Amino acid sequence: MATLAGYKAVLMGASASPRIFPMLMTAAGTLKPARVLIMGVGVAGLQACATAKRLGALVEAYDVRPAAREQIISVGAKPVELDLDTGESEGAGGYAKAQGEDFLRRQRELMTAVIAEQDIIITTAAIPGAKSPILVTEDMVKAMKPGSVIVDLAAERGGNCDLTQQGKTIIAHGVTIIGPENVPSELAYHATQMYGKNLQTLLELIIDGEGNLNLDFKDEIVAGTVVAHRGDVPHPHMRKLLGLPELAASTDTIDVKKGA
Repeated sequence: MATLAGYKAVLMGASASPRIFPMLMTAAGTLKPARVLIMGVGVAGLQACATAKRLGALVEAYDVRPAAREQIISVGAKPVELDLDTGESEGAGGYAKAQGEDFLRRQRELMTAVIAEQDIIITTAAIPGAKSPILVTEDMVKAMKPGSVIVDLAAERGGNCDLTQQGKTIIAHGVTIIGPENVPSELAYHATQMYGKNLQTLLELIIDGEGNLNLDFKDEIVAGTVVAHRGDVPHPHMRKLLGLPELAASTDTIDVKKGA
């Protein structure tokens, strides 16, 4: 679904922008390409990079994870590199880890000049199980050019922009800020196709050939999917929210028999 959200976010930004994306040579002169910045380069961010590039924009992208640099380049975008210590920025599953306020403050300071040059910004940064980090402050918005656009794909988790309003499009300091909800639903045909395939694959993983439930908690997908089982809570994040002790590494697998 994140793939669809990243694709659609670019189209939203293009529709709301007073600029075209590609450079054009016309009888009236040269029209400069739009500058697009993608903040947060997971699945949605990479698709946003690729889509904006295909539309002819000059695309830059930023992610706190050092490993994202090669991924950004692979889709034709230019990495934004800041003077920050990002060695411990990647957590389980390849997701970005929550950073301290000092790190975020320094990050915002360095990003202000970059953001001021952009025509369209698409933010996708999310922390699993937590509120989305603020990447674009009101002061950054004030520094942007009139007519610029922010599409905040993290709107449902609190937003990456200080001024984002979930489910609304607003204009603040001359900048259009879009806080969309359930973006994949706007591409219902392929969203349904992807959801159905993912659900089928999950069922094939947890149900054996005889139709019995077979949960192997050593499997990363199973461990990250099952919230409660047989009166216990095997899901690590849910245990944390409930104040339960961590499962010991050697006993993380709950005994599951066929037909349970």
